[in-house]
Amino acid sequence: MVVAAIVGYKKISYAMSHETTDNAQIETQITPVLPRVSGYVKTIAVNDYDSVKSGQLVVELDDAELQTELEEQEADLNQAEVDIINAKAALNNAVVSLSVNRGNITIGDVKVQKALEDYNRDKNLYASEAITKKQLDDSKFAYETAVKQNDNNHNDLGSAESRIAVLKSAVAKAEAALGSKKAKIDQTKLKLTYTKVFAPQAGKIGKRNVTEGQFVQAGSPLFSIVNDTTYWVVANFKENQLEHLTPGKQVDIDVDAYPDLKITGTIASLSEATGAKFSLLPPDNASGNFVKVTQRVPVKININDIDKYKAVLRAGLSVYISAPIK
Repeated sequence: MVVAAIVGYKKISYAMSHETTDNAQIETQITPVLPRVSGYVKTIAVNDYDSVKSGQLVVELDDAELQTELEEQEADLNQAEVDIINAKAALNNAVVSLSVNRGNITIGDVKVQKALEDYNRDKNLYASEAITKKQLDDSKFAYETAVKQNDNNHNDLGSAESRIAVLKSAVAKAEAALGSKKAKIDQTKLKLTYTKVFAPQAGKIGKRNVTEGQFVQAGSPLFSIVNDTTYWVVANFKENQLEHLTPGKQVDIDVDAYPDLKITGTIASLSEATGAKFSLLPPDNASGNFVKVTQRVPVKININDIDKYKAVLRAGLSVYISAPIK
């Protein structure tokens, strides 16, 4: 009876001087491994619960289709380069033709001037009856022909200048097509690098969700990597226990899996919202059917001397937290 009274007194005294909760568990960083491209799984380099290093190859996807696509795009690129050469050659020919057209106009101007002078001279000669009417008509015809031919040369020059503008646009279009094809090749090469999936962090592999030969979509989880070097505790204390829980306070951590293990921790921070606010369907008291329920607030606790315990700790293990009031 006396022993029971002593034990009961100690428990009551302890409860009055400590804030406790068993609504707590060990947490760590769990990173999913996701492929960035779709494809068939070629090889898997890890097994369930294997340890991996950051950047280690874990899965390789079949890249045969992407390689074929790359070869086709490179052939298109070569054709685009030929198209640019042809477009530039056509432009160069048009520039040369433009020079010829301008030269023809210069010559035409000279011919028009000479024909005009001959015509005017023949008119004077005809007036003095030194030449026949046919000779005067021939001079007039030569002059009119020279004028018409020069007009045609001017029209040819305008057409040549318009054609040069079109050919310059064709060159610019071919160069843009070349840039687009180069970008597609770069994109395909980038996708080829994505067929090799590397571990985003060091840790241990969880259960694999994929097998060799399976088709996987981009972004679908293959498995997760559990960080096995950093652990902390998230304890959900009741709202009426928060008064004495301040950052920096030392707490005792009892792990259900290891009852003889004595671990201490330090309160790192308190959540800015209750756990209910993070739920998928948070309660809405505005509906009128209000029933007061004591809310719980997540408290993050860092584990002291983590290197001593990380070999036995596992994410998700249940723990009991005891924090002194004073």
